[in-house]
Amino acid sequence: MLPYLLVPLAEHFSALNVFRYITFRTGGAIMTALLIAFVIGPRLIRWLKVKQGKGQPIRTDGPQRHIVEKQGTPTMGGILILVSCVAATLLWADLTNLYVWVVLFVTLAFGLLGFFDDYVKVSKRTHAGVSGKLRLLIEFTVAIAASYVIFHLEDVSLAGGIAIPFFKTVLVPSDLGFIPWGIGFFIFSSLVIVGSSNAVNLTDGLDGLAIVPVMIAALTFALIAYLVGNIKFADYLQLHYVAGTGELAVFLGALAGAGLGFLWFNAPPAMVFMGDTGSLSLGGALGAVAVATKHEIVLAIVGGLFVMEAVSVIVQVISFKTTGKRVFKMAPIHHHYEQLGWRESTIVIRFWIIAVILALVGLSTLKLR
Repeated sequence: MLPYLLVPLAEHFSALNVFRYITFRTGGAIMTALLIAFVIGPRLIRWLKVKQGKGQPIRTDGPQRHIVEKQGTPTMGGILILVSCVAATLLWADLTNLYVWVVLFVTLAFGLLGFFDDYVKVSKRTHAGVSGKLRLLIEFTVAIAASYVIFHLEDVSLAGGIAIPFFKTVLVPSDLGFIPWGIGFFIFSSLVIVGSSNAVNLTDGLDGLAIVPVMIAALTFALIAYLVGNIKFADYLQLHYVAGTGELAVFLGALAGAGLGFLWFNAPPAMVFMGDTGSLSLGGALGAVAVATKHEIVLAIVGGLFVMEAVSVIVQVISFKTTGKRVFKMAPIHHHYEQLGWRESTIVIRFWIIAVILALVGLSTLKLR
């Protein structure tokens, strides 16, 4: 909104030229989202406590100390993240950019789904929210719709291609040479979006565990989006130039700022949980950005922590159903370390360190080609 209102006035007030620059507006989005989160956070948390009473139901099959320590903490804190992020994005981003609207669509659609899931759990005092099949159906419907738009926004030379990290100009066709009408791309990209969403959802199990890796991934992809969307930097780094994706840096800056504001209230002991409202929307947003910037595989590296959490659940389920034995003491894997006697703060901080390392590895793919 601000670029639309202020840039035309730059010919009269040269200082307003700063609103042309993505870097400036990304910084503005970070600070705006952070400020909004600080302002509305306390009131929202009080409102959630009143509405939810006993707070989020704590799973009895999880770590026993959670029943005592986390009982009564309200959920749906993802509302705080969504409001702050969306408001800051609408204020600072170029709203004529369709990539911004596609990513906002995925974020809000997944957030709404997560909200209903949280609402069912809280209102019925149960761990079972929206049925798994229905949830996946909605997620894939949203992801395929977003993929369709992204496919038609891309240059013909890029449409449907999958970039491979560490290789300069390699672009693997997602249609595998025989799947027509871009369907291969829709399948692949929707799997990325839905997989990312649910992986973040599985990671959200300890105070502050999910939000910091999400912020790290968001800031990493803010840089990637900026570089990929700038023809000079993309050419220098031998990246696939995707016109228009640089504006996603503003959205990702807003996401990081909103996450930082949420962390203020989610730091141990948490005053509020993000719930599925937050985790599904955050993961979906990261997946959509990865698809738009042609860095889907890099997301698996940068978000390797989320991948690890998801894989631990898959391995546990397959092992138990086929052999009757569990590979981990409890899944997702952060609960495994809890059962081993690690303190919650130790697990969280060490997982944060892993997230930083993986982000650096992911960024190295931009140059090592």
